[in-house]
Parts: sequence; C-alpha cells; structure tokens
Amino acid sequence: MPPLIAIRDVSKVFTGGAKIVNALERVSFEIHKGDFVSIVGASGCGKSTLLKIISGLLPATSGNVAIDGEPVAGPLENVGMIFQAPVLLKWRPVLGNVLLPVEFAKLDISSYLEKARALLKLVGLEGFEEMYPHQLSGGMQQRVSLCRALVTDPQLLLMDEPFGALDAMTRDELDAELLRIWEEKKKTVLFVTHSIQEAVFLSDTVIVMSARPGRLLEMLAIDLPRPRTMEMMSTGKFGEYTLKIRTLLARAGGSVKMAAGSTA
Repeated sequence: MPPLIAIRDVSKVFTGGAKIVNALERVSFEIHKGDFVSIVGASGCGKSTLLKIISGLLPATSGNVAIDGEPVAGPLENVGMIFQAPVLLKWRPVLGNVLLPVEFAKLDISSYLEKARALLKLVGLEGFEEMYPHQLSGGMQQRVSLCRALVTDPQLLLMDEPFGALDAMTRDELDAELLRIWEEKKKTVLFVTHSIQEAVFLSDTVIVMSARPGRLLEMLAIDLPRPRTMEMMSTGKFGEYTLKIRTLLARAGGSVKMAAGSTA
C-alpha cells in the first residue's frame, strides 16, 4: 500500500541577517494511512518545523513532501492541526469555535451542526456548547481544539505538543481520550512531543530525532497491544522502549523528558 505521507530528503535552513540556522538535515520517512506516529527529540531539533513543512505552512529548503502521492506546494485543506495552545477565539462560544474551519472553507454550516455536537459529546463536552473559552479549564479548551480539528473530517491530524502545557493528570486523561477517538475515527496522526513515555504510550511508531540540525536517528515500531492502558507504563516492555529512545537521544547529544506529564 502506498504511503499517505512521503518525506524525501527534507532539509530546512533559516537565514536572518548574518545568522544561519540548520534546522533539519535530509529527513526521510513514510507514514501509512491510519498510523499513529510520534516524533520525539530535544528542544530545537526541528520537530515543529517539520510539521509545518508537511502541512504546507512552511517550504522546505530542499527535498520534498507528498501527501497521497501529490507534492505539497502550499497549505493543505484536508488536514487538521492542533497546537500546544488551544488558540480559541475568546468572543465565540464552544460550538462557534468548533465550526470555525467550516466557515473558513465556506461550507454549509447547518449541515455540520449535528457533527460538531456529536464531537463535543464524544469528548465529554455535551452541554458546554454555549460556554466561552474563559469559562473552561485548559484541558477542556484542548478538547474543543480537538473537535475543531476533526469537524471537517480531515484524513490527517498534525498535533504539535497539544498537551504539553497541561498538568500531568489532565495530560494522561487527554492522551487516553485521544487514543479512544483515534480508535473510533481511524485518522492518521502525526504527533510531536517532548515526552518519551507519551510517545511510546500513544504510537504505532516513534520517530527519534537528533539535536539540531534534526536528523532521523531511528523509526522505532512500538509492539504493544491495543487498546492501551496506563497500567502498560509499568511493564518491562514499555520500559525497554523508553530506555532505548532515551539512549538514542543521549548518544546523539539530545535529551527529552521521561515523564508523561512533564514539559520542556
């Protein structure tokens, strides 16, 4: 089966005045439809830059990206993006924020109302449709952000440390919630995180990147049964995966957080 995402020798160099920053160096990998893949690496290794290149928000300096066999030449439509901050419009209620991509795409809002309400119910926010962002906790705001990313039924979800600013308990809760939704919706997910444990817990495959300039160190297949449970984190096999990733990063001169609830 051909890959949904094909990254070929992608490099990115930022120039500003006399300063040149090599962010990414000849990164290549493939992701297939329905896969949950995480990218883990030290701060500044180009994880977020790579996500922006895949989404078409940022051009690569060299190399290329293809989605479903089509080269990425600009911002993609059939992609949902979720960032560390929920980025909700404070003057719009929950339902209005969820429907924002529908408005931007100039689609018929009335035909998406039922779906938006169903998504809010799916994430436990039924009854909060008319609440405003300031009335919600950080975790609830990220649930709204997730619904917004899913409302137009994109084939691909790009998630840039979406739970990194949350407390450990809320982060664990949303990791489990995300997996539940992924099992139901069967979306392809590319998830950036600083947490080794979070990456192992969520993923089919973990992409391990070196310190800047970001290079692919290894694509590690995670052979843990699904559905995943928090209890798996205490198993020997889970520990072996986290240790292997930590060792790879240490040898390459980078380090990230071990705890699922930690941030960097």
